[in-house]
Amino acid sequence: MNKNMQKKVVYLGFDLMYPALETLLKEGADVIRIYTCPCDNVTEFNVKIIELAEENHIPYTMEKITGQDLEELEAAGCELLVCAGYNYRVPVTDVFPMVNIHPAPLPYCRGAWPMPLILLGEYPEGGLAIHKMAKAYDAGDIILQETFFIEKRESLMSYMKKVHMRIPEMLRYFLEHMNECLECAVPQTEGRYLANPGESFWTVTFDMEAEKADRILRAFYGYECIYLTPEEKYELIGARVSYGNGILTEFPVKGGYITTEKVRKLK
Repeated sequence: MNKNMQKKVVYLGFDLMYPALETLLKEGADVIRIYTCPCDNVTEFNVKIIELAEENHIPYTMEKITGQDLEELEAAGCELLVCAGYNYRVPVTDVFPMVNIHPAPLPYCRGAWPMPLILLGEYPEGGLAIHKMAKAYDAGDIILQETFFIEKRESLMSYMKKVHMRIPEMLRYFLEHMNECLECAVPQTEGRYLANPGESFWTVTFDMEAEKADRILRAFYGYECIYLTPEEKYELIGARVSYGNGILTEFPVKGGYITTEKVRKLK
């Protein structure tokens, strides 16, 4: 335990970036409360966050954090708020430092779910950033940032593994040099918000080229994707494309076929 890191911290997030909470605890931060979100525990999970809370006897809630909560946390001596994947809007104030961990490059990939869009070609690199929270989403001063290369057949799962690998070192450095990092944070230039993709982005059709279908399924891997024929509609989770003759398979595309971990017929 690093005694220099025994700051009172409130943590916001679900399992998307759970290594952030693990790092805080490992580095000796006094996490006094955890705010997580209701999850279906099929495509999005809060299992690890709740396990960590219970193992470390930290009170947690799935209720939205409020301005009154922040006042109570300040009165309890809270020195830092860390947000790492949280589905609710946070009432940003200056009662104590508030930082967000964002799994994409800033300022060009702001937004709640930029990773699939990066994999669909909206930006050539992946990344991880810690930035000050501001009233506008993902627009606060950048504290630390690192980018990484997108592999030829990168999936959302492999992308997030790269993010997870980078969280501990980046967050540890921030905790060790918090005051300096906050003072030296760099204002963002004019950036871009990537709007949450709708169903058309994660839909694959029977007559789609295998390469395009593969890119879509990789970009949304682990989440629901749609497979459409003129007569039928399926929901697929954990689907991938194999190349070859798929005419006689259940989910053919042009030049290949789809295999999937979970399937549900919608019509």
